[in-house]
Amino acid sequence: MKIAIITSPNQWFIPFANELQNKIEDSVLFFEHQNINESFDIVFILSYHKLIEKKYLEKNKHNIVIHASALPQGKGWAPMFWQILENKNEIPFTMFEVDDSVDGGDIYMQKELQLTGYELNYELRKKQANHIINMCLEFINNYHKYKVPIKQEGIETFYKKRTSKDSELDISKNIAEQFNLLRIVDNDNFPAFFYINEKKYILKIEEASDENR
Repeated sequence: MKIAIITSPNQWFIPFANELQNKIEDSVLFFEHQNINESFDIVFILSYHKLIEKKYLEKNKHNIVIHASALPQGKGWAPMFWQILENKNEIPFTMFEVDDSVDGGDIYMQKELQLTGYELNYELRKKQANHIINMCLEFINNYHKYKVPIKQEGIETFYKKRTSKDSELDISKNIAEQFNLLRIVDNDNFPAFFYINEKKYILKIEEASDENR
């Protein structure tokens, strides 16, 4: 099978896209869909943030996205992080075929990622990426089992896009009550913060090394 992977440039998934490419013989990695000038049996569209026009999708047999929710529930933005804020440690991932709706395509498979409840942002991203890689390899290696998708069924729900404002801590609550928010914040790009007397303070979190425990 001819297989391509596409992900957005300059963002967190790139090293994992490279890893997936290395695991799939003769696969090709793209960072802009406009550069895909040939047809593929499978195009894995992973953490890619542009709308792909129909003329590019029509070239390929499968155009596949993996979304971290049990579709049709949890469509939209940052579904894994929103579910962590809902105190969930069992995160379903859905592999589906792209169509012209928002996360509404037919489903190939759903696989659950088990979290401990203590992972911080970088650990969450790594577990998320490895789960996605495993799902892609599962699809390829068992193509006969997954090649025919099924329609989405049920009531759809949507998560909104997260912004830097969503990293604000509530000073009236204790750390335990806000630990899940601290787990998902990005220390570099979207750090946790709070206000006291109209002054803004940044709070970064990391797990202590063994010698500092």
